[in-house]
Amino acid sequence: MNTTLSSPRFGTYVVASGHDAAQAAHLYGWNARVSAAFMVPAHFAEISTRNAAADVLEQVYGPRWPWDPTFETSLPNSGRYSPRRDLQNTRQYNHTTGKVIAELKFVFWQKLFTGRNDTRLWVPHIASAFPHAPTIPAPDLRDRIYQDLEVLRRLRNRIAHHEPIFTRNITDDLTRTVELIELRNPATAQWVRAMEDVTAVIADKP
Repeated sequence: MNTTLSSPRFGTYVVASGHDAAQAAHLYGWNARVSAAFMVPAHFAEISTRNAAADVLEQVYGPRWPWDPTFETSLPNSGRYSPRRDLQNTRQYNHTTGKVIAELKFVFWQKLFTGRNDTRLWVPHIASAFPHAPTIPAPDLRDRIYQDLEVLRRLRNRIAHHEPIFTRNITDDLTRTVELIELRNPATAQWVRAMEDVTAVIADKP
């Protein structure tokens, strides 16, 4: 395996497997399988949440909301990641709202679910955007969604960089991901539950 994988990368699995190289190889393969399987529910959670947020932005700022100056100036423009710059760069090369929605970074949508947007977006509209959410105050629901997106974003990043996720509680990750879909549409969540392979791969962990 060291001719294919770097020693530091494979070493993580060797240590976790009690220095049994064959068992480490099985664990590495399982980690790749469960990572691939998780992208299906993650896909639907991201699409569902961003479409819910986009619906709210359209209600507040109109169908051409990516070009609305009031919305643009409401976005933060400092720090390592700037939602305002992300929007400006994305709309420069994508000239329809649908294309902008598809091309904006995952973190853009997550950053919408912060307290700075409670008055404009979430207090008036979060109940309609997530009609199957529990009846709790809008800021609490908005914060729950933000935290779920944070877990999902960090996990997606690890998967995208082929990092180990075998020490995580992946069952809990899956539950949070599917329940995020369910806030928007229980039928879609049930469909994802029926098609996902994460549960079967978890049961096959070496």
